[in-house]
Amino acid sequence: MTEFADPAAFVALPRLTALTLAADGRRLVAAIQAPDRKGARYASSLWEIPLDGGGPVRLTRSAKGEVAPVFRPDGALLFASGRPEPEADGDEDDPALWVLPPTGEPRLLARTPGGISGPVVAAAAGTTIVLGRRLPGSSDAEDDAARRKTRKDRKINAILHTGMPIRYWDSELGADSPRLLAVNEDGAVRDLTPDAGFALTTADYSITADGTTVATTWRRRRTGGAFPYEVHLIDVASGDRRVLAAGAGLSHQGPRISPDGRLVALLTETDGSFTEPFAWSLRIVPVDGGPAGEVDLGDVYPTEWTWASDGATLYVSGDHHGRGAVLAVDPATGAVRRRLAADAAYSNLNQAPDGAALYALRSAVDAAPHPVRLDTAASDQQPVGLPTPAPTPPLPGRLEEVTVEVAGATVRGWLCRPEGAAGPAPVMTFIHGGPFMSANAWSWRWNPWVCVAAGWAVLMPDPALSTGYGPEWIARAWPHRAALVWRDVEALLDAVLSRPDLDETRTACLGGSFGGFMTNWVAGHTDRFGAIVTHAGLWALEQQHDTTDAAHWKNTWFGEPDEHPEWYAENSPERFVDRIATPMLVIHGNRDYRVPVSEALRLWWDLVKRWGGEPAELPHRFLNLTNENHWVLSPANAEIWYDTVLGFCGQHVLDRNWQPSSLLP
Repeated sequence: MTEFADPAAFVALPRLTALTLAADGRRLVAAIQAPDRKGARYASSLWEIPLDGGGPVRLTRSAKGEVAPVFRPDGALLFASGRPEPEADGDEDDPALWVLPPTGEPRLLARTPGGISGPVVAAAAGTTIVLGRRLPGSSDAEDDAARRKTRKDRKINAILHTGMPIRYWDSELGADSPRLLAVNEDGAVRDLTPDAGFALTTADYSITADGTTVATTWRRRRTGGAFPYEVHLIDVASGDRRVLAAGAGLSHQGPRISPDGRLVALLTETDGSFTEPFAWSLRIVPVDGGPAGEVDLGDVYPTEWTWASDGATLYVSGDHHGRGAVLAVDPATGAVRRRLAADAAYSNLNQAPDGAALYALRSAVDAAPHPVRLDTAASDQQPVGLPTPAPTPPLPGRLEEVTVEVAGATVRGWLCRPEGAAGPAPVMTFIHGGPFMSANAWSWRWNPWVCVAAGWAVLMPDPALSTGYGPEWIARAWPHRAALVWRDVEALLDAVLSRPDLDETRTACLGGSFGGFMTNWVAGHTDRFGAIVTHAGLWALEQQHDTTDAAHWKNTWFGEPDEHPEWYAENSPERFVDRIATPMLVIHGNRDYRVPVSEALRLWWDLVKRWGGEPAELPHRFLNLTNENHWVLSPANAEIWYDTVLGFCGQHVLDRNWQPSSLLP
């Protein structure tokens, strides 16, 4: 028995979420999430990862937790936390900026109404940039605090909207205005962007080593509900701002300004259309003008990039052929000097000051995120693992790469299968979300090993539209043609079901988000599965494309039904509801604005109204997570999720008696 065999134990496992290296390279600190004492939410704590032997050491403790660690040049550690001030009488619980010196206790550095998040530090100066918030129209922090108190005391939550979008994932837009704030070493806070409005929604930013310039995303509302990203440069001393990257039909994200402030590495994406897939390129843009250079990434789909401390190398990580890769790029030419690793997904890249090592989080389907060290002079290496306070427990099965040829293309995926099974194992097929992602990394939410511990084999395909296989892989099923995606999934499933250790007569199909759209569509096109699980799945595309928080790009890509009637007729799952014969488990969060709960409500009604038997014998179920969004974020709800998914599939595929989770009413 392992933690995977008990969903309650699994959701209680600690998980590593962030990694930061001190400027002198002597200290490495990680953020670790674990359930709080009540098991109601995940709280974060900070741990030091030893670089020269020994075990991890916890640095902080508080009920509120600590997130977003980053070192200052003087060796002090900054973090954000809603912890109370010692001996304070106030009831402030918005996150503030705290500083933990190399020796001693944490102390409050800066607090501002609306809270603080995302600190970034100038590597050679004391300036820190954070994301704060102001109510629209507030003249200063004192006025903002007074207005917030009035809204809180009178329970005011009304918002008067003037355009689109009005929501983003699980947040209401318009209640306040995100701002970039400069925090000095003495804790003084200065608003750099008083004119931001909505522009810094989901802002991503970086700062030069000397602290003089910030590169940030900047969003503008455009005609027709468009809300693209531009990249702007801000002078920290004056607050003056200028546009670095913008353009019709383009979006620019992830600006990373070089330490000397001469170059900005950023991702540029085109809008795409019904006939033309979106395209992407990692570009290096000179701050003082001149042509931008493009990085030749091959099939790598970039997910993170960071500068070496001397600015002579740009390190890039991203999806690659069902795994991931870390590349060392020459910024002068855009050419890849070296592929450091290609065995897993890497994130949180931190270069040692001597340039000899790169510290990162490594994640794979069979390994939870854990800290590693890469040699920057080596190619395609196996990284050196470092001690971690969140180790991966022993797995209950084995991982195997599987492939099949489909229409001249090699479709690949991962097969997780149980050890020591008495007979052929039943099979779950997970269709990943996105769809622009890859089943190449550890997942706490859709973890196959929990299912393997319950006796299932789990197939995780990378069908058309997955990332890490080049733009042609996106084009194979553009625009989101369900039948072509399903062709890849079913071909890989048929291939593995020919094995004697898997049971082709006992199968289930599961998916979330885009994967939920696919399982909804599959339900109306085959009865080969004993059970189907759809989480946050699109059901009626004509409805979802207009009610999602991303209505502009949905309508840009797919158009209205009268523009492309054949596409809607072929791809909208609700058009095939009369063909559904498989028991379905519908799961949805009420606070999901990307795929609004109206999709699940309409699907549920369409299923219930077509059931002609006794209501008590209805085979379908609806798990409504009333306080969750597009994801499941609380430990208790995650436990309920696994219990319900395993119970439903066990009942309808394995003929097992199912008792719903004891945590349900």
